[in-house]
Amino acid sequence: MTSRAKPAICLMLGWVALLWLLEGVDVVTGGSLDTFGIQPREPAELVDVVPAAFLHFGFGHLAANTLPLLLLGFVAALRSGVQRLLAVVLLIILASGLGVWFTAAPDSNTAGASGVVFGLFGYLLVRGFIERKLLDIGIGLLVGVLYGSILWGALPTDSGISWQGHLFGLIGGVLAAFAFRERPRSALTGAGVGPVT
Repeated sequence: MTSRAKPAICLMLGWVALLWLLEGVDVVTGGSLDTFGIQPREPAELVDVVPAAFLHFGFGHLAANTLPLLLLGFVAALRSGVQRLLAVVLLIILASGLGVWFTAAPDSNTAGASGVVFGLFGYLLVRGFIERKLLDIGIGLLVGVLYGSILWGALPTDSGISWQGHLFGLIGGVLAAFAFRERPRSALTGAGVGPVT
């Protein structure tokens, strides 16, 4: 696990730095990147499903996502490895973005990393139970205690917040925990037994 720590830190710090850089560009250019948000049920907007997860509507919006993204992403990368985390995040982004595209209010524009935050929360919450690993069950329970209150954000309680992105991100994270679970090696392979001739 310690061999995963440095790549996990580098990935998450680089990711967050990219988000802040993009928001800086957006502010300097008068919000030019906001057009890459997701506008629902417009076929041309499907290409924005991935970019929208890296863009925000102001530094306040980005600041609210930064710490949970950094912490949850680091823990997920530490436990799963960077390569598997990237696959998990891609599935989360697609689930969240497509969910927004299908269900968001007309004339809305949705962007931000909060769908990924909700997805990583769901992934870490259930991963240990799926893989039957005691340490990961403990991590999932701790994540649930620390961040469980964010689940209110997956409910339609505030018209100014994309609960759709949160809800479908959460679903994407749970699906990713199943889709990318570690398969146990067979007893013969693990024992180093070769083919019988």
